[in-house]
Amino acid sequence: MTNVSISPAATPDIVVLDRVTKRFPGIVANDSVDLAIRPGEVHVLLGENGAGKSTLIGMLSGLQQPDEGRILVDGTPTPITSPRHALSLGIGTVFQHMMLVPTLTVAENLLLGGSWWQRPKTEELEARVTEISRTLGITINLHARISELSLGEQQQVEILRALVRNSRLLILDESTSMLTPKGIDELGALMRRLVEQGLAIVFITHKLKEAAAFGDRISVLKLGRKVGEIPPERFRALGEDEIISEIVELMFGKRKDDPEAEEKAPRVLPASAAPLLEVRDIEVPATANTPGLSAISFDIRPGELLGIAGIDGNGQKQLAEALAGQLPTSGGTIALEGKRLDGLSVGERRESGLRYLTDDRLGEGTVGSFPVSINFFLKQVGAAPFWRSGIEQRAEIDKRAGELVREYDVRTPSLKTPVGRLSGGNIQKVLLARELAEGAKAVIFNKPTYGLDLANTLATRQRIREIAARGLAVLLISTDLEELLSMCDRIAVISSGRLVGTVENTGDARTRVGRLMIGLAA
Repeated sequence: MTNVSISPAATPDIVVLDRVTKRFPGIVANDSVDLAIRPGEVHVLLGENGAGKSTLIGMLSGLQQPDEGRILVDGTPTPITSPRHALSLGIGTVFQHMMLVPTLTVAENLLLGGSWWQRPKTEELEARVTEISRTLGITINLHARISELSLGEQQQVEILRALVRNSRLLILDESTSMLTPKGIDELGALMRRLVEQGLAIVFITHKLKEAAAFGDRISVLKLGRKVGEIPPERFRALGEDEIISEIVELMFGKRKDDPEAEEKAPRVLPASAAPLLEVRDIEVPATANTPGLSAISFDIRPGELLGIAGIDGNGQKQLAEALAGQLPTSGGTIALEGKRLDGLSVGERRESGLRYLTDDRLGEGTVGSFPVSINFFLKQVGAAPFWRSGIEQRAEIDKRAGELVREYDVRTPSLKTPVGRLSGGNIQKVLLARELAEGAKAVIFNKPTYGLDLANTLATRQRIREIAARGLAVLLISTDLEELLSMCDRIAVISSGRLVGTVENTGDARTRVGRLMIGLAA
């Protein structure tokens, strides 16, 4: 990667998609799409779930090939036949869903599939990682296992892996989903530095303000077609509000106010209500690569939404898993309706009414190769009425699964469709249906809108509000401060495995939470 600033107008396109079409059984994922990717530009790709963004990414990264049309690389028609071929062409992709090997270390993942794998050069790798990490403003422990890292940290490794391999086109799929507002700004600054050095970036996001803040060019997909583009000259002539308004018109067919700007609706909770979920002095031992938890305490009343804010990797994942029973605690108590849950298994806690929705929908929340119907009941395998004497009762499963598909508006070709083929929004609906359908009393959400498009984000948030209104206790963990401010009654901040303060969500909550997040008193 050169240090010479490159003007997009003075250089040819790195990659051009020329009337590219891709079909799957029963659906046209991309329909005659034209797209030009230029060096020195952040090209923002927008569209709701199912618009065709993932399929385009798959073709650029060599995972799929077009049925019609051409892909040109440096002006030459070039079928991208495999991920290795894409890498050899300088196309690096950071996917929305983690593509690392959990059992290997960071260093091993960086080497995996690369030209150094036969003869690893540790010193050279460490030198390059140090140089790139300094530019990124991150700290990466090369000897940590991927399974020990949070999703946000894993995402940093994905970006690092692409840059280590000298990518000249970097595709970032939802790379801000796990970041705090400060982290998002830092990524935006990093993208600007990279494109000034001649890199081309395709940036996929669902957040319109990010598109307006970081982009040079915006293309909008809808139902597999490219429905419009804002080129750099027009982009520079518009203000942020005008850009957002134009994007919304392209995506939804009409102008309206910024749909991401949600105001928190005032809610009145009974002041005398006893806590429904009580957590006292929870402790989880730290490891070499995780902060652990220290003296975590909070209460949640019926109908209350308590938010957990903080920079990703400060113990949010450990907190969620400790409460759900997936991670053993070394001290403290957890009680639901006065009943002690600490010491109970995951299944016993779930049976008592404590439910957990993970942020890792494909890796942990579902089995991608299993049909939609079975994924609704993964946590009830062997239980009546869906199993009797160990035998699957297909009629009962399909009947109830069909009811849940209708109730939660899961868009799936059939109940037999592998859940991994659904969009992120529809996979999230399957998780919501599974955890909320019967017997839920307190629900832990870990980044519930991560990777969702705008429509599914708003729908998920509304579903969470509805279950709180029914009297459930809700713990909402998110690195999106705007989400917490729009949803929660109180917001607690976690740092290095400790709750450093709790703020009532009133007029000055943004400032007070922000001060806690950067280590200042609220």
